[in-house]
Amino acid sequence: MQAFFQTLVSGLSFGAVYALVALGFSLVYRTMGLVNFAHGAVLMIGAYVGSTFYLSAKLPFAAAVPAAIVVTAVIGLLIERVLRPLENKDFDLMLIGTIGAGTVLEAAAILIWSSSGRGVPSPVRTAPLDIGGVRIPSYNLIVIGVAALVMVALTLFLQRTKRGTAMQAVAMDHEAATAVGIHVGRSNAIAFAIGAGLAALAGALVSPMLFVSPTMGDSLGIDGFAAAILGGFGSIPGAIAGGLGIGIISSFAAQQFQGYSDLVTFVVFAVLVMIRPTGLFGEKTVNRA
Repeated sequence: MQAFFQTLVSGLSFGAVYALVALGFSLVYRTMGLVNFAHGAVLMIGAYVGSTFYLSAKLPFAAAVPAAIVVTAVIGLLIERVLRPLENKDFDLMLIGTIGAGTVLEAAAILIWSSSGRGVPSPVRTAPLDIGGVRIPSYNLIVIGVAALVMVALTLFLQRTKRGTAMQAVAMDHEAATAVGIHVGRSNAIAFAIGAGLAALAGALVSPMLFVSPTMGDSLGIDGFAAAILGGFGSIPGAIAGGLGIGIISSFAAQQFQGYSDLVTFVVFAVLVMIRPTGLFGEKTVNRA
């Protein structure tokens, strides 16, 4: 039983990170109908920027993470600005543009930080909590708590603010939103910036738990993408549920099947998607193709 709860806590920790990545995917898709394939690369840049502020600039980790979010939010704005002329004109080129942006970011990371990667020490020095024989790293609890707060804040932003309501109106019908005076381009830019910020937060939070490298965004991006699909692409609650689900499945698969954990996770994911193709919280989403 102790091993079960130990594995569960580990799964929830990584699941919270996957949920943040999935939220970024879903937010951009919900607003623009676009899958941002540069999302994993933006996450990687966020991890590098956060670790640079933390290790080289000697900023406290609590300050390095927001700094990384700001930097990557600006990158998100730049990507959106480059893609804006293609909005509602050439959807395929927009997709290719996000792939190209991801490739450019990976190349830039190698030029700036090299391809060797780096380890980031945990910012929390306290001993793991011992609850009934289950040792829970304090940093894991911080990751879960921060992710939960951000998820609540994003949900409130979308549901309780004028800007969030406008973004959802753009998602439902961008032409009608334009007709009532909503600036579609601005809503898309905000969605990209928030999505990039979520990716940066995920990358910065996971950096003490994984090795930071130019390719880390590939695996985390795939897991986050799978989480978004599992929850229902474009669904905010679905992204959260999907992220936690993928994290828990991966954690138990790693414990039971070790070297075959990725295969087992994929098989379980595929079965769940075949049972419910629209995802756990599947809903109608915008389609601009």
